[in-house]
Parts: sequence; C-alpha cells; structure tokens
Amino acid sequence: MDNTINDVHSVLLEMLQWFHHQCEKNGLRYYIVGGTMLGAVRHQGFIPWDDDIDVAMPRKDYLTFIQKYTKESHFPYTVEYPQNDNLDYPYVFAKVYDVRTSLIEHTRHLVKRGLYIDVFPLDGIGDSYESACDNYQLILKYLRLHDMSVCAFRGNRKWYKNASIILGRMLSPLFVSERFINNKINRLCEQRNFDSSEYVGNLVGNWGIKEIMPRSFFGNPKEYTFEGITVLGVERPHEYLKSLYRDYMMLPPLEKRVSHHDYVELNLKKSFLK
Repeated sequence: MDNTINDVHSVLLEMLQWFHHQCEKNGLRYYIVGGTMLGAVRHQGFIPWDDDIDVAMPRKDYLTFIQKYTKESHFPYTVEYPQNDNLDYPYVFAKVYDVRTSLIEHTRHLVKRGLYIDVFPLDGIGDSYESACDNYQLILKYLRLHDMSVCAFRGNRKWYKNASIILGRMLSPLFVSERFINNKINRLCEQRNFDSSEYVGNLVGNWGIKEIMPRSFFGNPKEYTFEGITVLGVERPHEYLKSLYRDYMMLPPLEKRVSHHDYVELNLKKSFLK
C-alpha cells in the first residue's frame, strides 16, 4: 500500500465529520466507541497506528440511520448493513463506505469496498450483570460460529484458531448459511431495549463480555475534540475505557503498536465502483 497512515486518517476524519453532522441534523444519538473513544481521551484524536473509526448507536437510532441512508444517495458515502441484498457483505453491523476509495479485506471471500467507518448497534442485555452475562451467552455462540464461517486462514494466527476456522468452514454450510447466522445474531441482540435496560453494550463488538456495562457509562452523548473536530462520545469515559482496556492510559509495547486489520489492497484514489 502506498498510502501513509496520515492519508488514511485524513479520509476517515472527513467521514466522521460527515457522520456527526448527519446525526446532529436528524436528532440521532451516537457515541464514538472502542479505539476511537480511547484515541479521543488519550491522544485527542486517532491512536497514531490505528486505521479505523468505530461509532455505535442505540438500536432505535441505528435502524433510523440505516433506513434513511440506504434509501437515499449521499455521495461520496454509501451505507451497507447485514440485512440488505448484498450477499457478499459478511459483517453483523453496518458500515459507511467512501465510494471514492477502494479497499479489499482479507476475509474468507474477499470483500471489495472502500475505506469505511464501522457503525455498531447498542442493545440492552439485562437488568443485572449476572443476568446480562447469561443472556449474552447464546449471542456469543453465534458470533463464534459467524467468525468461523467468514474469517480467513492466516499463517500468523495461532494454530487452534486456524483449526476452528477450517472446522467451521466444513460444518456451517451443512447446517446453516452465513446469512442465517447474521440474521440470528441481529434477532438475538435486538430483544432488549437499550433505554430500558440497566446493562447494555455493543453486543457484536470485538471485546466479548467486556462490552457489557451499565447503561450509565454511555449516558448522554458528550462532546469531545477529535483531531480538531467535535464528536460525541460516552458520558463516563473513565469507567467505559477501564471496562474495555483496564489501564487504558498506558501505551502498549512498541511491537503491538500496529494496525490489527488485514488489508489485501487499499487505494485512496480509485473508486471500488469502477
């Protein structure tokens, strides 16, 4: 890839500013989450080696955003989500793509789109931590089945993870399709309302059980400065970030300051539509 991390950050920042403006204009709640929230607190912007943007919306706002922005043209951005008609879309959450760019991700079936920001739904999961964790177990099983069916085999991954992927590829087509798994995960996640549950979370996020936390951690969206622009994040950042990362202000060792994405190709000057 000939693109520098600064080039990638520039495109992503423009996308985030657009997303923030659309949510503000339409009265939709959102929060920057995960590494983007960590970057806002620890770096006042991007984590220097990070190359993505993560936002999350309460399910009601998430569905409103999807319904509006998949039906209308908003060049240069387009929105995709799991329940649309694109059978090559393997994710269990929505993405906003920049159609002026092209990006190929290394999944089981190469996904050819553009540079993106991830848009996750936030759902209720229980009224106590114990019940929330119990309710999450079935979702977690389907998420693992999903990962086994769509992830790519990689030489640098631990052997038992590659073995589970191979097993998943052999078994899942015999019993359920990828689309069935995607739909099942979404139906399970949306069973409980975000605004009336004591415990909530990004139930399809990367951190598993750590994603489950009191709704008060999210609270009312709070303004943060991110690379000079205004964005909205969680109301209680210390509690939120400690839940995910523990000692979140400590930088990781040098060898871990790398992107965790596996891109086959990224071109910021070429549209994937061409």
